[in-house]
Amino acid sequence: MSVARVTEITASSPKGFEDAIRVGVERASRTLKNVEGAWVQDMKVVVKDGRVTEYRVNMKITFVLTDAGGA
Repeated sequence: MSVARVTEITASSPKGFEDAIRVGVERASRTLKNVEGAWVQDMKVVVKDGRVTEYRVNMKITFVLTDAGGA
């Protein structure tokens, strides 16, 4: 049996939504162990002078908790 936790993050990219998702998952994986999945909750863009300059995603990252003792 395992227990998972969910944490919410925001990630951004000037390239697109797919890149923002990749950046967010890769960054979360450097801090959180046992990342199992991500749910993209919201997507938005930043517009400056009539042009899209940044793509942002709010995601919920799911990771499995481990015992501190390693049992």
